[in-house]
Amino acid sequence: MTIDTPAATHGKRQVGIAVLGAGWMGGLHASSYLKVPQHYPDAPLAPRLVIVADQLEERARATAERYGFEHWTTDPTEAIRHPEVDAASLTTPNASHLPLALELAAAGKHFWGEKPLGRYPEETAAIAHAVAETGVRTTVGYNYRQAPMVAYARELIAAGELGEIRTYRGVFLVDYAAAAQRALSWRFSSEVSGLGVLGDLMSHVVDMAQSLAGPLDAVTALGEIQIPRRPRGEPGRGDQFNLVEGGELGDVENEDYVASLARFASGATASFEVSRTNVGHPVRMAFEVRGSKGALAWDFERMNELQLYYADAAEQASGFRTVLAGPAHGEFARFQPNQGNAMSYDDLKTMEAATFLRAISEGRDLQPSVADALATARVLQAMRRSFDSRGWEPVVPIEVAAPAT
Repeated sequence: MTIDTPAATHGKRQVGIAVLGAGWMGGLHASSYLKVPQHYPDAPLAPRLVIVADQLEERARATAERYGFEHWTTDPTEAIRHPEVDAASLTTPNASHLPLALELAAAGKHFWGEKPLGRYPEETAAIAHAVAETGVRTTVGYNYRQAPMVAYARELIAAGELGEIRTYRGVFLVDYAAAAQRALSWRFSSEVSGLGVLGDLMSHVVDMAQSLAGPLDAVTALGEIQIPRRPRGEPGRGDQFNLVEGGELGDVENEDYVASLARFASGATASFEVSRTNVGHPVRMAFEVRGSKGALAWDFERMNELQLYYADAAEQASGFRTVLAGPAHGEFARFQPNQGNAMSYDDLKTMEAATFLRAISEGRDLQPSVADALATARVLQAMRRSFDSRGWEPVVPIEVAAPAT
């Protein structure tokens, strides 16, 4: 099925792109590819939107028309095997991550996948194993890493500005499921989603912690379902943001809330908390890092600000100060000209798309890649074991059999 939409060449070597999954995130990936030449005119490769795949024909067709894909299909395998596709975005629900990632790896197609890459840590490990020897380049959607003030926080920590790191606190509190009338979408299904907020939200929190403060080596955690039944939505169409009045109720099969204590390999300690039934914060993805010489804090709800404290500041000037994002921080200058102008969530995904294309061009994975997803999966697996043991669990490698050939 073809739509006659010309592809932009930008005078560079093109990379044929397939987007697998045409929901909100699939559309965001498509939009991000289109923005790369605008914000990264020096990018070595130019994305060409070849084909989009979605189980709903009307959604696949509409997405193709909206973003200028040359083709659309309801069969993701057709998109993967398209001869002009070099790379793909994997934005489908979690249950399809493993089979589609294995197809992509076998076909030698690079991919940018949304976390957590699979329903369970074992599936993430299987994906990592499959791509390890293929030469396929990967990027994983830990987009909060891309924020300029997160990049600045990482620089300060690496330079020793905070001294010896002593404690870390990470939270991801969202309210999309706070109302019991929110639809029972695929995210609440063990068969389709696998884990609940442990995979969906804690994966971001753990990835951020390890990218800033180093590897975690032991955890203890608890998880609970706080709203056990929800009204069913329309399969393939409704999502967890839809309110359903008077619908047939179904069971929530995975966790709404997780809290954890953890220890870094360095000896520093951490606390983590994630919730999709939180009341009071719509999207609070935040962290605090405290060291022997200072502390810093960042919150996605105020993503263009960093709170910074130095212990040796003069008494009359002590306390946290607010640093505004500007051209000196991360990739900010590619999006805004001066300090104080705000960047957006969508900009972070454009940065991610640029990272993916650069990884393909350079022939090497750039962070965050499937290796980072695997490092996070090991921690999530330990937390999951702790749900049952009610004790401390070590972070250890995940054993996985090689995929059948």
